[in-house]
Amino acid sequence: MSGAKKLVIVESPTKMKSIAQYLGDGYQVLSSVGHIRDLIEPKNLPAEVKKQGGGLAKFSVDVDNGFEPYYVVSDSKKKTVAELKRALKDADELLLATDEDREGEAIAWHLLQELKPKVPVRRMVFHEITKDAILAAKDNTRELDTSLVDAQETRRILDRLYGYEVSPVLWRKVGPGLSAGRVQSAATRLVVDRERERLAFVAASYWDLIGTFTTTDASFEARLVRLDGERVATGRDFDDRGQLKGRAAVLDEATAKALVEALREDAVAKRVAKVEQKPYRRSPAAPFTTSTLQQESARKLRLSAKDTMRVAQSLYENGYITYMRTDSNSLSKQAIEAARGQATTLYGADSVPAKPRTYASKSKNAQEAHEAIRPSGDVFRTPAEVESQLRGNEFRLYDLIWKRTVASQMADATGHTATVTLAVGPTAADAAAPEAPTVRVGGTLAEFTASGTVITFRGFLAAYEEGRDEERNSDDSADETRLPALAEGQAVGLGVLDAKGHETTPPPRFTEASLVKRLEELGIGRPSTFASIISTILDRGYVTQRGQALVPSFIAFSVVRLLEEHFGDLVQYDFTAEMEDDLDRIAAGEADRVDWLNGFYFGGDRHRGLRQVVDNLGEIDAREINSVQVTPDITLRIGKYGPYLEVVDPDAPADATPRRINLPEGLAPDELTASKARELIDAPVAGDRVLGDNPANGKQVVVKDGRFGPYVTEVDPEPEQTVDAATGEVVEPPKPKRGAKKAPVEKPRTASLFKSMQVEAIDLPTALALLDLPRIVGIDEESGAEITSQNGRYGPYLKKGTDTRTLPSEDAIFEIDLAGAQELFAQPKYGARRASSALKEFDADPVSGKPIKVKDGRFGPYVTDGETNATIPRAESVEEITFERAVELLQIKRDKGPAKPRAGARTAAKTGTRATAAKKTTAAKTTAAKTTTAKTTAAKPAAKPAAKRAPKSSA
Repeated sequence: MSGAKKLVIVESPTKMKSIAQYLGDGYQVLSSVGHIRDLIEPKNLPAEVKKQGGGLAKFSVDVDNGFEPYYVVSDSKKKTVAELKRALKDADELLLATDEDREGEAIAWHLLQELKPKVPVRRMVFHEITKDAILAAKDNTRELDTSLVDAQETRRILDRLYGYEVSPVLWRKVGPGLSAGRVQSAATRLVVDRERERLAFVAASYWDLIGTFTTTDASFEARLVRLDGERVATGRDFDDRGQLKGRAAVLDEATAKALVEALREDAVAKRVAKVEQKPYRRSPAAPFTTSTLQQESARKLRLSAKDTMRVAQSLYENGYITYMRTDSNSLSKQAIEAARGQATTLYGADSVPAKPRTYASKSKNAQEAHEAIRPSGDVFRTPAEVESQLRGNEFRLYDLIWKRTVASQMADATGHTATVTLAVGPTAADAAAPEAPTVRVGGTLAEFTASGTVITFRGFLAAYEEGRDEERNSDDSADETRLPALAEGQAVGLGVLDAKGHETTPPPRFTEASLVKRLEELGIGRPSTFASIISTILDRGYVTQRGQALVPSFIAFSVVRLLEEHFGDLVQYDFTAEMEDDLDRIAAGEADRVDWLNGFYFGGDRHRGLRQVVDNLGEIDAREINSVQVTPDITLRIGKYGPYLEVVDPDAPADATPRRINLPEGLAPDELTASKARELIDAPVAGDRVLGDNPANGKQVVVKDGRFGPYVTEVDPEPEQTVDAATGEVVEPPKPKRGAKKAPVEKPRTASLFKSMQVEAIDLPTALALLDLPRIVGIDEESGAEITSQNGRYGPYLKKGTDTRTLPSEDAIFEIDLAGAQELFAQPKYGARRASSALKEFDADPVSGKPIKVKDGRFGPYVTDGETNATIPRAESVEEITFERAVELLQIKRDKGPAKPRAGARTAAKTGTRATAAKKTTAAKTTAAKTTTAKTTAAKPAAKPAAKRAPKSSA
């Protein structure tokens, strides 16, 4: 075939560009932009398939026939697939070069199934995008690993069955729009369990003494550790119920302050009782795995797991680091030599040990598929060498990876640790130790200790030091305290002596770093899934972030409670981890996909099976699931519109409606104690305050605090009672005759308070002004149209006929005058934003072929290729958006499809269409008919269930 090229398909547009330059002219490199196929949504199944019913119609998976999935090419990928097919016609060989993991192998398999190549097919794999690695991968290809594909397909089907069976139960019993997932449910339970521990926690109080001791030429701090030989209690001596766990003397405030006065006396001896010195040695941390990279990036760079993986993906695809999804700590021989060589050059020959370091993985079920995350190449580029090429988080993350990799092959840090014990009071022989941990003040022998580490050789610390999570109830002094030279029996002076009170702290909430660490310890999920697990529970609203801490929502408590009580196995940590083990066995070819899915769904020797659990749920009391008893008379209810307290008045009639109090926004579950609930119940009601009468209609104007915030409204005054002059009794108004037409009920006017307004400060004039909105600003001289100012769904604005302009603030609704309004209307709509240039510009989108731009829109910044607009999430800044992230956001938006119109909009559109259609000409009708026919034809799904596996000869 003259002029034919070898076609190489990767999954990333960025990777495509990097690889193309290494392979040269004989190759054409194209991108699939991720997966091209997925399980179809059951509602989109062809009618003839839906008629078959069963699991295929419910899940798009035929559970009764080998769990065969029904795949389709997504609408957004049809153009990509067509381009790949055209390129394949002119190729004499196909190389599938997607990532070497389950997901990458599955992408390659789906490409094979859809493209149906008639030329030789090879699987090309590599772990870094450098010229040597790419050329080596080209010459060392392999066949497609169908076991890896089986494992990925099993996981996809498992997640579909889990979600589609369990989520509807949550919709009915907890709230609409909720979802359950194999790993997200277990992760949510971890966060909820930690909050439960915090709720059950009982603080314990204790006191200690900190003294400043002096010698002739130095001073240092020491902490009280023993009294008359009895250890003084610290935070670690108390359990989470506030109880002392062992034998220790607990100091209270009075005793601690009395000790301070007694020990300060000049007559009390102060001397060095003991000096101990031990050698200090510390080894470097292992190179990064996916998990440890996410943890350290969170600690040192304050990046979320999702952002860390996004930045790492960009570094990998641009050839700066090796593959970033790995659970291996090992380095290749060339990487070890590169790290040792660079350490020697930068820090000296003595900075590396005689033998290279090797590391064993600490991760449960580590697959060791790739080496650790490190800078790419045989010679690492230093941060200084890439500083001009990388910006922002990309440079910071590369710098972190480079330091960790080089430090991992460096020598231990060494030195010595000295611990000094200081005796204040009588000698040990003179002090009689009590039989029980009690505290005497007079004649007490108090022992203080101080420790200090002196590092004589920094070793790996010259390059890098690992971060640490915050320690709970830690009373240790700084490790690096510098102590003067001291000798046993030496007299010392006592300067400041302070008594300090402490309270034990509850277990700290998970951060993204500590949650990733815990998920890895439990074996839940895999390195490639940790970021998506956390993103999912945040996006679902099960967890919110308060600073770095992950705080569960109240609705997460209801979800976890329902799953624990009715789907117990599914949220057991061991059971979830076992599923990961089983997927690993399928990936290794040691277990059969169909047999495992049969056991999971229909049941077997190990567990009941999801189908049996769902079919035998019994009655679930939704009210009970969504209720928590705070005190005997106060109940927390998790309702459709949020959590609220319900309190029963003991003096009220039995059928009286309980009083309800909304919880303040941002109140964490562990903050809703019995005392806090009582405080909220007893607080004066801010709403339902009568401001006065509206002079225009005589109605009362009332300010209320509603479910969606404070507002003002009008209410009819109580009707005057008619009294019979003869009897003095109240005369009831006559009842309307049967069948008489009821007078229409006028809906009361309401208006929300501005964000700048306070319920307590609102007065009658302000309330009337709010109720009278929209406000007439004036009449436009040119058009004669009325200009009004008002508040809308998207904020304050001006209106003139059908033309509108956004106002800068809510206060401007009352402040703007006619001249100011006309000035706004004279400007282009949306102000300078419409005319402004793009905030950023990138290369052409691989799907549409049009350049991508970042723009600032009415509702915030977004990326667009001229066809598709995708909002940039609030957690991400414009500066951090890369070309790869822009492509990803556009693809996510395409996959979601167009937004569904509101019911009112559909009705209006239909009405408008009928009215317009009545006026169209015959020619226009013909054109519309052709268009409709074309759309109908395009809408028919042409996909059929794909062949289960490609023949081995084709790979």
